[in-house]
Amino acid sequence: FLRRCRVRLVSELQVAPLWDALLSRELFTPDMIEDIQLAGSGSRRDQARQLVIDLETRGRQALPLFISCLEDTGQDTLASLLRTSQQAVKRDPEAVRSLDLVPEELRLMMLDPVKPASGKLTPVVLGPRELPPAKLRPEVLRPVDVGSGEFRDAHAQQPSRGNADLAYVLRADPCGHCLIINNVSFSRASGLSTRLGSNVDCEKMQRRFRSLHFTVEVTCNLTAKKMVQALVELAQRDHRALDCCAVVILSHGCQASHLQFPGAVYGTDGCSVSVEKIVNIFNGTSCPSLGGKPKLFFIQACGGEQKDHGFMVAHASPGDRASGSNPEPDTVPFQEGPRTSDELDAVSSLPTPSDILVSYSTFPGFVSWRDTSSGSWYIETLDSVFECWAHSEDLLSLLLRVANAVSERGIYKQIPGCFNFLRKKLFFKTR
Repeated sequence: FLRRCRVRLVSELQVAPLWDALLSRELFTPDMIEDIQLAGSGSRRDQARQLVIDLETRGRQALPLFISCLEDTGQDTLASLLRTSQQAVKRDPEAVRSLDLVPEELRLMMLDPVKPASGKLTPVVLGPRELPPAKLRPEVLRPVDVGSGEFRDAHAQQPSRGNADLAYVLRADPCGHCLIINNVSFSRASGLSTRLGSNVDCEKMQRRFRSLHFTVEVTCNLTAKKMVQALVELAQRDHRALDCCAVVILSHGCQASHLQFPGAVYGTDGCSVSVEKIVNIFNGTSCPSLGGKPKLFFIQACGGEQKDHGFMVAHASPGDRASGSNPEPDTVPFQEGPRTSDELDAVSSLPTPSDILVSYSTFPGFVSWRDTSSGSWYIETLDSVFECWAHSEDLLSLLLRVANAVSERGIYKQIPGCFNFLRKKLFFKTR
């Protein structure tokens, strides 16, 4: 319910007296408070807004402690408002659940198969190995630069100037930077387990993106602050001679309050960084040299703590029921406050995403499974699908294949999804 009170908190909250109280109650670390103080333009209003957003990621005990901080600093009116709202939620939780809305345009949905017009044809979603790649063609033909400003289809070799308006053209070699953040070992104080199998994922992604003509950099076991520093350093480079940028994050994760992109990933110190913050590091203001170019984010981390048991269908894939399989989730429990419709005050400060795709290993709110010996289901499948189909299909088609293949695995279920703000189709550079 903090979101229900956000407008008033942002308008009235006096942040300057709060820092010492927040530190003394260990609600935030000094590094986290420094990040809050630097939010936006650094004004009181921007600091207050960021404080409220970050507070919602600090767990169920954060609110009572925050109320105490308000009382200690003489902000009794706001403390009373939050305490009254908290008591109202306890008395009538259903009233809050009814406000738990997600913008329709961002909602991930499962679509029923389209019924064929005649009984002779049945639509089939092809898995990575069901047909040789050479038999398929992308729906929109890949534009190839042939000099003098002309573009031709890679297969038909016919002039196709208009196709450049439908697909990004990756001409540079290397086509862009790829940063992989691989968090395996976490501090004892964080309470987070070692992510066995993550190094297997890291090696697969390193090889795969090199084969796709990216310059790959790998960083391991970063705290939340160092994760942000590595991402900012990447965003501040000169990308003018490049055509794309990719970020792969392998870590524990949790739910987090958000306006555009759900979820958060953990640094090795147990502090989280929201996916929304990660993406916005690469927006047009912070990273102008990537303006108009695709920026890709692949997140292998839990989206929450729910375990999906799935539902009965006519057939199941037996391949993932081997006794040697040892999956574990990348989850950390988190209780998110209820959502209401987004206030203008909160929305207006965020840049409109453009040329961005965020691929999640799992549906928001659910765990993401990782085998301790062979790596995560998502990364293993992503690597396999890219190997078989990246030369002929665009990125969204590849991710559909990944979602279909992962959804058929295991006893507990998992389905990847993505938030897509790309303006064109993206075909990777494969030769």
